[in-house]
Amino acid sequence: MTLAELNRLPEQDFVTVLGSIFEHSPWVAQAIWSHRPFASVGALHEAMVTAIEHAGEAAQMALIQAHPQLGGKLAMRGELTAESTAEQAGAGLNQCSPEEFQTLTDLNQRYEAKFGFPFVLAVRGHNRQSIISEFMRRIALSPAQEQQESLKQIYRIGLLRLHDLLTTQ
Repeated sequence: MTLAELNRLPEQDFVTVLGSIFEHSPWVAQAIWSHRPFASVGALHEAMVTAIEHAGEAAQMALIQAHPQLGGKLAMRGELTAESTAEQAGAGLNQCSPEEFQTLTDLNQRYEAKFGFPFVLAVRGHNRQSIISEFMRRIALSPAQEQQESLKQIYRIGLLRLHDLLTTQ
């Protein structure tokens, strides 16, 4: 779909097309529909990030909570969104050895016990080993630092998904 086509969509169609850019959070697309037309994918992404930033901490935490564990039970049962499935497979998380899966399970448990939300990482460009390293680095952060880092990762995921979805032609 082109950006021009997206800009012309009625609200419900716009929200349907962009509803999965931010995991299970179509409210983000709904919040920016009235700001159309967007001159670029970057401008569209910026509007979406601004909507999230202005939505408040409760909405931001719900957005973080909407993300699945990396290499977690939902992935093993095939219950991720199509976008998350492709992203995790691209990083090789669907090919974990039993030891790697156990390491990820342990890290997910430690992380969620400390922060109260799932570990979020834009996995494109990562592999299993770099994901585990990033897990260990971030588990040492403070809760406030990690909440900001999680949002930063979510914004990166959103931008990558927008570029996958839209062309500027």
